[in-house]
Amino acid sequence: MAEPVTRPELSDEYFTEERLAIRQAVWHPTADGREPSTEALFALVDTRPDAVLEIGCGTGAFAARVAAALPRADVVAVDASARMVELAASRGVAARVADAHDLPFADDSFDAVAALWMLYHVRDLHRGLAEVRRVLRPGGTFVAVTNGIEHIADLRREAGGDVVATHFSSENGDAALRRHFDDVTRDDLHTRAILHDRASALAYLHSSEEDLDWSPPDDGWPREYAGHVTVFVAR
Repeated sequence: MAEPVTRPELSDEYFTEERLAIRQAVWHPTADGREPSTEALFALVDTRPDAVLEIGCGTGAFAARVAAALPRADVVAVDASARMVELAASRGVAARVADAHDLPFADDSFDAVAALWMLYHVRDLHRGLAEVRRVLRPGGTFVAVTNGIEHIADLRREAGGDVVATHFSSENGDAALRRHFDDVTRDDLHTRAILHDRASALAYLHSSEEDLDWSPPDDGWPREYAGHVTVFVAR
């Protein structure tokens, strides 16, 4: 078996929207209809925040959903990619370029902070989490979404790779968050990736820009692969 792959801090896959769109398009909710970003939205809305920050906002789709669900709240989004910030702003989101290691906001600025599928890219995870804790008001809520080590692992193995090990995953995220927050809960979701043919599998695998010569199976398509996602809520 190959050694687990360590996900890069932040690759070019997130500096334009095309590769991100490829990765997002194959995913479907759990068998009972639950979807991770919607569960994250529910967790935020339940806190009735007046001010919300999303870190690593991507195209701004989630921040726009937050703003629609909380029309009286101030919703701000940041991303390391200028292109992603441009796309988020086109949705009407107040977005700006910023580094998760050094958030450009005063202490106690937000009632809630969200980080969806991005903490595994933060070079110094605990510096990033300390920044989240700093900008959160006392009693504030942090919602973080990440993948587990077995996320779409069967496809990766079939195609000649192995699982992805990260420093913020379903397996180690709880321990990382507890270094900064007193109360951490989790919701583990078994999502599904549906790939219709070998070409779509190759497109998905190549979207991560790993230096691997991927070779998915030639037949048996369409195929369904298991996703392993965790929504953490920390206070």
